[in-house]
Amino acid sequence: MEATSPEPTLPEPTSPEPTSLAGNRDFRLLWIGGLLASLGAQLASIALPLLVLRETGSAARAGAIGTVSIGALLLSMLPGGVLADRIERRRLMRLCDVGSLLAVTALVLAVLRGHAPLPLVLLVAAAGALIASTYGPAAGGLLRAVVPPEQARAASARMQARGAAARLVGPLGGGALFAWHPVLPFVAEGVGLLLSTVCVALMRTRSHPEKKAGSVFDRGELTAGIAFIWRQPYLRTLLLIFGLGMNFAFSALMFTTLAVASDGGRSGLGGGTVVSFTAAGAFAGALLAPRLDGRARDGGLVAVSCWAAALTAGVLVVTRAPALIGLLCAACMCLSTIASIGFVSGMLLAAPKDRIGRVQSAAGFLSTLVQPFGPLAGGALLGALGGTRTFAVLALAIALCAAVVTWAPPVRRGPQLQTA
Repeated sequence: MEATSPEPTLPEPTSPEPTSLAGNRDFRLLWIGGLLASLGAQLASIALPLLVLRETGSAARAGAIGTVSIGALLLSMLPGGVLADRIERRRLMRLCDVGSLLAVTALVLAVLRGHAPLPLVLLVAAAGALIASTYGPAAGGLLRAVVPPEQARAASARMQARGAAARLVGPLGGGALFAWHPVLPFVAEGVGLLLSTVCVALMRTRSHPEKKAGSVFDRGELTAGIAFIWRQPYLRTLLLIFGLGMNFAFSALMFTTLAVASDGGRSGLGGGTVVSFTAAGAFAGALLAPRLDGRARDGGLVAVSCWAAALTAGVLVVTRAPALIGLLCAACMCLSTIASIGFVSGMLLAAPKDRIGRVQSAAGFLSTLVQPFGPLAGGALLGALGGTRTFAVLALAIALCAAVVTWAPPVRRGPQLQTA
């Protein structure tokens, strides 16, 4: 089951006069295949907890799906990057799709028989996360071979737009299919995975690692991506502040916003408005990012997105209108997506060719590590301080992150990559 891992964003020179992305056959196949697999994963993302609720009637057991998925993803993300630097990436992606298809098929058969045991559902969720941790870095390495560096931001933006579109329509479609028949979301995911495998198989480009990495569980291999990022003051500062600090603070802000907009869970309309606006903002940011290529420094874009989040939290101190909250969250997500596309594409272009997968998995690992704790912090603050004071505290915390990004010397100097 192909899960949503950080979208691939890396290009590599292939010719002095590259064709447009629209005319790049292999890029089209990679994009379409990934869209089909991502859409299937989003259909199943809502259907899995609904299936557990239907089978057991327990919300706690349904919530275990997310816990298992995040735990499996964190445990396997760094080894997945090593695998992506050891095996030809197109072949590795096909193996991932086939493994996902087998897991989904087992679930489809169980649902058709009338009973899907909780251990099987948890196993499928864990398998999806494990496979995603390898699929993402492999797809990133293959994209670097498909797309030249001058098209980096445009290719990255289209990949982000693909993921945002899947997240926008997938849960709604999955819920509708599940209401029709519980097996349909998983059948649709299986079809998407099968078509994704065909798309990848039709690609002509190959992406062979330059040299074989060591053991998947060797400490040096597992931490090679983190070590590379840590040696670069510019990358290190942005990743620590934007990837860790802002991810934590913004996830806390989003949880608190949803809780307040939904009137403590009594109204789904306000919360639904915020979620829809936020997804639309991510999609808009992915569409706008190519237009800013070369016109703004990535560090500056990160700083602007941080200040926008701080301003949003400050506005929420004085107003709670759902439409306004949704618009502010959409603007924040739009700016954050633009900044993320620029930063990640630049980081992966700078990565040594023999550790592309490990750099991508390291950045994803560090960014994902803190996300589950943001909602916990937001909920604790909301329970202890109330909405107004919680938004004030979050505004101050995010403003601190924004100030560091704005005035930190490594960010002001810009990228000055050191030899790995």
